[in-house]
Amino acid sequence: MNTVESLKYFIPELILLVGAFFVFTIDFFVKNKRIVSGLTLLTLTLSLCFVKQPETALPLFYDFFHLDNFAHFFRYFALIAVFITLLLSYSYTPIRNQYEGEFYGLFLFMAFALILVATANNLLMIFLSVEFLSLLSYLLVGFLKNDRKAKEAAIKYLLFGSVCSAIMLYGMSLAYGASGSLELSTIGNTFFFAPFKPLALVAMLFFLVGLGFKISMAPFHMWAPDVYEGAPTPVTAFLSVAPKALGFAILFRIMAVGFLSLGRPPSLILTALSMLTMTLGNITAISQNNMKRFLAYSSIAQAGYILMGLAVLSKLGKESILIYLLAYLFTNLGAFAVAILVEEKTGNEDLAAFSGLSQRSPVTAAMMAVFLLSLAGIPPLAGFIGKYYVFAAALQAKFIMLAVIAAINSVVAAYYYFRIVRLMYLTPASGPVFSAAPKSITVVLCLTLVVVLAMGIFPSFFLDRILS
Repeated sequence: MNTVESLKYFIPELILLVGAFFVFTIDFFVKNKRIVSGLTLLTLTLSLCFVKQPETALPLFYDFFHLDNFAHFFRYFALIAVFITLLLSYSYTPIRNQYEGEFYGLFLFMAFALILVATANNLLMIFLSVEFLSLLSYLLVGFLKNDRKAKEAAIKYLLFGSVCSAIMLYGMSLAYGASGSLELSTIGNTFFFAPFKPLALVAMLFFLVGLGFKISMAPFHMWAPDVYEGAPTPVTAFLSVAPKALGFAILFRIMAVGFLSLGRPPSLILTALSMLTMTLGNITAISQNNMKRFLAYSSIAQAGYILMGLAVLSKLGKESILIYLLAYLFTNLGAFAVAILVEEKTGNEDLAAFSGLSQRSPVTAAMMAVFLLSLAGIPPLAGFIGKYYVFAAALQAKFIMLAVIAAINSVVAAYYYFRIVRLMYLTPASGPVFSAAPKSITVVLCLTLVVVLAMGIFPSFFLDRILS
């Protein structure tokens, strides 16, 4: 499909792009930055209204982008993730009056970049969209330029990300050299021939390094704790969910189209990486005392569970990834909303700030307990539905050892999640009673709580829409 024909299917993305430039422009002329934030949320809402599910897969812009049901899901995912993150940022004190307009505008570009990643169907566009996403991430991590931790986190993120991008680019050059094409389908057809299979395996490993960085997959996860701790907390919440999810999206597309002919070796490699990632994340999370580092290692462990669906490379495996990511989106952003609220009220990021939270703010403590139980995979919550499907995908494909290791890790995860619950309910309060939460955080808490509960109690409502 040529450029002109493709534009009518690209309206949500064009709205984001025009909105981002408009927000940056209007920021020069208004002193009340709440106007800028309102325009940003309006742009996201308008973009959401124009998202339509394609009846058939559409090759846009000469097949540089591929709009199918898989990409359509991540369109919604990206826009919702950015919308919730901006609500969390609205009342976040360190960002208030600190270049707010630029912050909101960057997030509109981020939403645009996330959708590009989800729809990219060509090595060139995959690299450009991933790098666009990475550059925006580096900027947002170091946004508080006078904060020493933020600057350190941004530098570490940039250096580690640059190395991983270079390695991924080398893998792309191998794939292009073998096939003579940038198209994933052509590359996949080339790798069906036996002489190219060793080269295909090497190229796939390089791809795993570059995209493994984005999804904080072990052993490429070392950046996550320091970056999550140093970044502004709303940015940390966003990085733990959206870029990770879109990393899985592009990794699945590459594995399913470009390297499907390799057969069992990719599944074995991904199985080993899944077990390593969830084990390292869970074991290391036990010893953490900082809430953001705690959730960083929890995020690494969650990536290990999602990798179970990718390792299977089946229809159920693909569906399990989508279901898990949706459950994780609302659960993790809900947990971070509580973390931001506690940080704002106490000025402390340590787990000790949650001591006696049930006495200082019973409703907040109850919500946090629900989010933690959902992360642990306790029924009847969204996290349980996600875990059920990734376990079902592994068992259906007879990946018994993977399922056993994941079950053991789930027990370990339950231990450290209940550690926070114990602090909130069984430890004496160490501070005053909380005043009312800001309205924006209250909206996020209510929204995420409702979805986490509804997805666990009425899963068919969500499954029908995800899998349609």
